[in-house]
Amino acid sequence: MKATYGLLGRNISYSFSRSYFSEKFIQERLTCEYLNFDLKEITEFKNLIKNSAIKGLNVTIPYKEEIISYLDDLDPIAKEIGAVNVIKFDTNQKLIGYNSDYFGFTESLKPLLNKNIKKALILGTGGASKAIAYALQQLNISFIFVSRNPDFNELSYNDLDEDIIHDYKLIINCTPLGTHPNIESYPDIPYEYVNENHIFYDLIYNPEETSFMKKGKTQGAIVSNGQQMLILQAEKAWEIWNS
Repeated sequence: MKATYGLLGRNISYSFSRSYFSEKFIQERLTCEYLNFDLKEITEFKNLIKNSAIKGLNVTIPYKEEIISYLDDLDPIAKEIGAVNVIKFDTNQKLIGYNSDYFGFTESLKPLLNKNIKKALILGTGGASKAIAYALQQLNISFIFVSRNPDFNELSYNDLDEDIIHDYKLIINCTPLGTHPNIESYPDIPYEYVNENHIFYDLIYNPEETSFMKKGKTQGAIVSNGQQMLILQAEKAWEIWNS
């Protein structure tokens, strides 16, 4: 029986993970398969895990937080982040939740950083943004969340002005705005105040260059998409499943 790995999410036909791991299994001549498990509701997870061939899962939007209540245990880092994107099935078929997003983000961001990057704006407050916040803490970069419906310690998009944009030189898009096929959309920030001292990091990888990145590049900012983060988090997931 083939060892089965897969991606848990909703509307995930575009998935990076399936093509990445399928190619990896072919290249490394591994008797494994990688499937998409597209669930309309998280409650369907209970039936999915009855499949004893499953050895590990990735988790994506919108289940990175909802999945936690279905797991037997959490790795301490995943617990601190409050979001899971990797599930390991241990020898007793116990489900352990991990987060490899923070690792992928940290290692892909490091080459872009310089000593002037001390503050970051995190656009969006979903499951992915929690891993980004944890990574920034580890890098000693202070941050604030920007949300359409801000809590008391968050900013709204209307709050963003010249002073804030000048002060926060790392801007990270954790929203789905600009993802294929809606490639014309982008976060509503005052791009006119961005300059060559800024770094724009977009977690989106399809398209390769988002409207957010284009608008940053026009202002002279360094830009990056989420492709390298995805590769690094996928390899970390493989390491977790096989440890």
